[in-house]
Amino acid sequence: MITRRNLLTIGATALALGALPARAASATGIVTDELAPLDAMMRAFLAERDITCAQLAVAKAGRLVLARGYGSYGPANTAVQPTSLFRVASLSKHITAAAIMRLVQEGRLRLSDSVADLLGLSLAADPRLVTVSVRRLMQHLGGWDKTAAGRDYIFSDRDIAAELGVPLPIGLGHILRYATSRPLDHDPGTRYSYNNYNFLLLGRIIEKVSGLDYATYVKNKVMAPLGVTRPRLTTNPGTGEVPYLSKYTTTTVLDESGKVVPYPYGGTNYANCDSSGGWAVSAVDLVRLTRIFDGTTSVLTPTSVSALLAKPETGAFESGSWYSGGWFVRSVGSGLNLWHAGSMPGAFAVLSRAHNGIVLCATFNRREESGSPDFDAFHDELYDAAQAIKTWPAGDLSSQYF
Repeated sequence: MITRRNLLTIGATALALGALPARAASATGIVTDELAPLDAMMRAFLAERDITCAQLAVAKAGRLVLARGYGSYGPANTAVQPTSLFRVASLSKHITAAAIMRLVQEGRLRLSDSVADLLGLSLAADPRLVTVSVRRLMQHLGGWDKTAAGRDYIFSDRDIAAELGVPLPIGLGHILRYATSRPLDHDPGTRYSYNNYNFLLLGRIIEKVSGLDYATYVKNKVMAPLGVTRPRLTTNPGTGEVPYLSKYTTTTVLDESGKVVPYPYGGTNYANCDSSGGWAVSAVDLVRLTRIFDGTTSVLTPTSVSALLAKPETGAFESGSWYSGGWFVRSVGSGLNLWHAGSMPGAFAVLSRAHNGIVLCATFNRREESGSPDFDAFHDELYDAAQAIKTWPAGDLSSQYF
């Protein structure tokens, strides 16, 4: 298994000897000599895990300096491009948070506003719901706990359909109705608990306040100002995207047929994942959008970015980091490190923005499953490899993709 100690050695040796399998060696896009170690690391990671489709994009000081697509797919052996679309799961959350802060910046919303008041949610099951603010939703302090509840509402289609007496597929309205009928698991604002339902609610707030559907508002106000036009909400079955691979099968939640399907193609109703994990994006697009959190674009002011990334009322974790606005955040000197991962059957992606201006993003068409080599260490390995680069390219590839 590739480890932190041997990864760069393996990658560099394989690159020099031409020893990697043909699938891992197939690549599109551009990498310079200075960043060849990052490319080699990616190839080694893909080869060990037999990953068929992936991307890597890197920026330094706002300049796109590496953009690669790896692998191919389909009967036509279509090459993965740096602009190909991948499901990125929870890397959708900071996009949603940016849209929320845009509404705050426009004076149409306050972080202190109650989700119950904004969406007209009933307090009958739990009066504490009135204290769940927009800010608490963005920091996973809403009071919903997947472990305590025994389920993630976004992925509880059959249970929700059975309890409400409705057929599959269920919609966002059904999830809201079901969740609102149950008491919270914790007092809001007292305990961090990562929960997709917080960001489902943020998506509904964006729609209610803006008067537009979630995707339209995000595209118009968050993406378009940076020239990002390719992302879309993933669909079932994900037409126009890379294929998603998983060894797991399940009964579809997209209808009542009882058909057994590959998990990425019916195990999840992606229409319900929009604001919590529904975007299909390329790595170069995600790197571009990360500029928003520098406070240097027209999307969000530095004041808005600071509010989005602020330490929550519960303080930092024992590690010194905290969660806010779709990011894990850590203070480093006078700056901040931001990072997050996205993971669903058939999808794995990582994104980070370091305090020194290095932005890294990788996307994959499969995630770690039982019996496969570790995936979770990849983010740290990539970060360490990038920090070890001594000389960075002077150019900017942005004009080739935007």
